[in-house]
Amino acid sequence: MLSGSSVQQNDDNLYYLLDVMGRVTMGSEVYQAQILRAFFDTITGTDRNLTRIYMCVISLVKLRGEDPEKLRFLMEQMRASKEKHELSIDILDYMAEIANSLEPWASQSAFGISVPVNSVDFGKISMDSF
Repeated sequence: MLSGSSVQQNDDNLYYLLDVMGRVTMGSEVYQAQILRAFFDTITGTDRNLTRIYMCVISLVKLRGEDPEKLRFLMEQMRASKEKHELSIDILDYMAEIANSLEPWASQSAFGISVPVNSVDFGKISMDSF
């Protein structure tokens, strides 16, 4: 039978483990959002380097622990994109799906938004702003 102090210690260890796991998850989401930012910066910038795009896509696949079939499919799409000199819509769909699945605070952090701004915060538009 466990004594009261050992039960308390086990509970403390469990809370510590959950706290560490939560921080790892939060860090992972921010890192994923930073990779997404690099991806969108690359495809909308002047230097549309397919190697950078490839690295962003593959990094997110690995971070998210996608199955090998998904990885194989995305790699085939990247090869086709290289041959056709245009980015596959399937790659864009995958990256948009990831962006949609991330928590808003992670994306805001990655894109440099320190305080979330909601549209309901604006009551009116002043004439001076025009």
